[in-house]
Amino acid sequence: MYTCLKTEGTARRGVLETVHGTIQTPFFMNVGTAAAIKGGISSVDLAELKCQIELCNTYHLHLRPGDTIIRKMGGLHAFMHWNKPILTDSGGFQVFSLAKLRRIKEEGVYFQSHIDGKRIFMGPEESMQIQSNLASTIAMAFDECVENPSPFDYVKASCARTTRWLHRCQEKMAQLNADPTTINPKQMLFGINQGGTFDGLRTAHMKEIATMGLDGYAIGGLAVGEPTDVMYHIIEEVEPFMPKDKPRYLMGVGTPSNIIEAVARGVDMFDCVMPSRNARHGTVFTWDGILHITNACYETDPQPLDPKCDCPVCRNFSRAYIRHLFKAKEQLAGRLAVTHNLYFYNTLMEKIREALDEDRFDAFRSAYSERLAQRI
Repeated sequence: MYTCLKTEGTARRGVLETVHGTIQTPFFMNVGTAAAIKGGISSVDLAELKCQIELCNTYHLHLRPGDTIIRKMGGLHAFMHWNKPILTDSGGFQVFSLAKLRRIKEEGVYFQSHIDGKRIFMGPEESMQIQSNLASTIAMAFDECVENPSPFDYVKASCARTTRWLHRCQEKMAQLNADPTTINPKQMLFGINQGGTFDGLRTAHMKEIATMGLDGYAIGGLAVGEPTDVMYHIIEEVEPFMPKDKPRYLMGVGTPSNIIEAVARGVDMFDCVMPSRNARHGTVFTWDGILHITNACYETDPQPLDPKCDCPVCRNFSRAYIRHLFKAKEQLAGRLAVTHNLYFYNTLMEKIREALDEDRFDAFRSAYSERLAQRI
């Protein structure tokens, strides 16, 4: 259950209560694609990094090790040794982005595994069954992801198909949650708004799915190549039609600046592989902007990655040492950089919540939105 505690303009401060604990909003989901954060970060580490909720990937876990195996192990929480909330995506994005060959039918999607080419089918019912086996806190509805830009007629037909699939997801989820053998009978279901970059399709689709009484609503199909100002515009168009008493999730976003700007536009939830992926290549986020630690200027720099950060890495290691680790291709380099970036993102959300609590979010946005996007 979501409760909005206060607002500042369109920005919202709230709490989301789940069967696996209460989450303070707005929040960022740390992305553990295959039930692990890339970069050698364990569930035990995440607790120290202020992580409230982790995101895992339905498509990848279905292929390896298999959702039925995870079910036998007691679900993702037991499998990963993580006792806080977990959101699983539906697998839709990966089916459309990773599968080499795919064929979309009304019943679902036939595709080939990106691992071994094995022929696989996934539809709304299959996605719900897989996510029920994983026993995540929040399950995402199975939707069709379209490229931006795509022809209007195709996007319109895709929206209609996504809505039909959402009704099937809702029906299947109700059946699974009523099954006495289900690991998590209180699994939540979020619907996904689609419509490409067409204002009319976006708002019409949001109005339609808002009537379904789902546990939350996401904006999907953005941050996939369209200009940033277009993404912000779509959020502004859709937000007035999103239920006020349900959490809003902007999927796959984004940079620290993106997050601040989306919070200002009424979004509560975020996820992105950027903090971990960029870290593994030596790019770290700081309170003064983006830093590339492999640059030669840091060869003898005794400072921490960010003098304004109190993460475990910044408390103990210098820029010079971490640069050396990257140059020596030591695995510790990626682990330390990922640790810092995840701590930074979770601290960013913490500071956003504090600013909203104290009615100074607009000032925080003015101070940091552009600043965090600059390159040092």
